Amino acid sequence: MSILFEPVRLGELQLANRIVMAPMTRSRADHQGVPGSDTVAYYRQRASAGLIVAEGTAPSASGLGYCRTPAIYSAEQIAAWRQVTRAVHAEGGRIVLQLMHVGRAASRHNKPHGAATVAPSAIRARAQVYSDAAGMVDTELPEALSLEGITGVIDDYRQAALNAREAGFDGVELHCTSGYLPMQFMAAGSNQRSDAYGGNARNRVRFAQEVLEAMAAAIGAGRVGLRLCPGNPYNDIDDSEPAVTSAALCAAVAPLHLAYLHVMRSPVPGLDAFALARSHSSQGLILNDGFDGQSARAALEAGEGTAVSFGRHFIANPDLVERLRHGRPLAGFDRKTLYTPGPAGYSDYPCWQASLEVTQ
Repeated sequence: MSILFEPVRLGELQLANRIVMAPMTRSRADHQGVPGSDTVAYYRQRASAGLIVAEGTAPSASGLGYCRTPAIYSAEQIAAWRQVTRAVHAEGGRIVLQLMHVGRAASRHNKPHGAATVAPSAIRARAQVYSDAAGMVDTELPEALSLEGITGVIDDYRQAALNAREAGFDGVELHCTSGYLPMQFMAAGSNQRSDAYGGNARNRVRFAQEVLEAMAAAIGAGRVGLRLCPGNPYNDIDDSEPAVTSAALCAAVAPLHLAYLHVMRSPVPGLDAFALARSHSSQGLILNDGFDGQSARAALEAGEGTAVSFGRHFIANPDLVERLRHGRPLAGFDRKTLYTPGPAGYSDYPCWQASLEVTQ
């Protein structure tokens, strides 16, 4: 049996196999951040993954910034997510929720009225986001968080972790890349603070460290994961020393003994993000970005990681695990329906049909 299909334990999370579904924003929630029946079907169909990391979900109203992305701060949102987790668990799957506070990567058109846009410093991201109300718009000029404000955001994450457990999730993952709030603190280009959260790398990773500490204290470190991509420039992130920054964060949170570290390949030439993670972290390592079945198996057999996550392949292949197990062809996805409302290009991709296999 391929190592891909062997069971593995990540902290308190027991996985039936080493194939992980990566978190992917799909923009199917309603305008109150509530996932619906299409989302229930979407995740149920993919429950054969050893672990599903559900899409980036806001811990608070200020954490929202894209159109139709989900949240988990209201009773209605929690109740809706509970339908998702029940469906996945009924199929024998495991699912954690990625918590994503977008910080300055936001438009007021995609937030509830009165919700602030915040960041470590009052520096606008040179980026645009899509809104249903006005199309592509510039991101907002954010408010610089006060020390009291930072404490409040950390508490939002802590409560979101508790809310996720109430909704039935097996754990949570901190989204610490793609130019969102934790990475905005980590990068000197977006963090020009002169207090304990700014300046050297050790200070700049403090926010992410304290978020992880708060979530671990709330639900147990063995149910908390961390996602990194050293040097990811998305959403106007400028970090001149991404290896130093990421190593500093890994070292800072090592005493927590988190469930796993979820690492994407770095776009920085010569920076091996997987090797960096192995050098600075003792947690189980989930590898991500650009893998197919063969390369995933080779990476695990070489000891590069503990599991491998797949994103794009899970979009059009709800039965990806079985397709990889039996060497079946993988379907391609429709880019035009990645972020459109409704089931088309979301929960309507078919599983492999045995009858097709016979006739081909």
